[in-house]
Amino acid sequence: MAATAYPASSTAPVAARPDWVFAYGSLMWNPGFATPRSLPARLPGWHRAFCIRSEHYRGTKEAPGLILGLLPGGVCRGVIHRLPRDGYDVVRKYLWDREILNDGVYLETVRPVTLADGAKVEALVYLANRDHLQYAGKLPQTEAVRLIRQGVGVTGRNLDYLVNTVEQLEAHGFRDPSLHALLEAVRRSLVRPGSKAPAAS
Repeated sequence: MAATAYPASSTAPVAARPDWVFAYGSLMWNPGFATPRSLPARLPGWHRAFCIRSEHYRGTKEAPGLILGLLPGGVCRGVIHRLPRDGYDVVRKYLWDREILNDGVYLETVRPVTLADGAKVEALVYLANRDHLQYAGKLPQTEAVRLIRQGVGVTGRNLDYLVNTVEQLEAHGFRDPSLHALLEAVRRSLVRPGSKAPAAS
């Protein structure tokens, strides 16, 4: 049975009906639906990077933030959430609206992911759309810090997005050196002499 065709986007939803969705950013801590099960997983051949300017969720057109996308190369460690059998199409549409509809900065696809025991499953994955106007590529750290510091959108501060991602990775025993280094750089930029680094809310 084909997946529902959701309107108002330049890309089409994939026809496959995978049982899982791969989370590597905000989907890790805020999937937005009741998942029956979540498991640590890794996506080979792709890596996370702060490479998309956010003009909706974590920034505005006037003061964009910077959010994560998946780019070719390496391995990305994250979490897979099981999609519920009851209301499957409702959750798929929710994910489409969340990841595609507002900005169109991601491409929906299905990729094999590897679990901790070596087993492989097919999962829904959202890749960075490198043809999109908001695609920023890999920016110098100073520019990434600037965008993350200024970004505030409908779902909150860009800094909180970065902090929550790092905390989720650590909770699962993962470490992403580039994200940890970026967070430290942002915190250093916010510290005045004689003060402590601010905590995220």
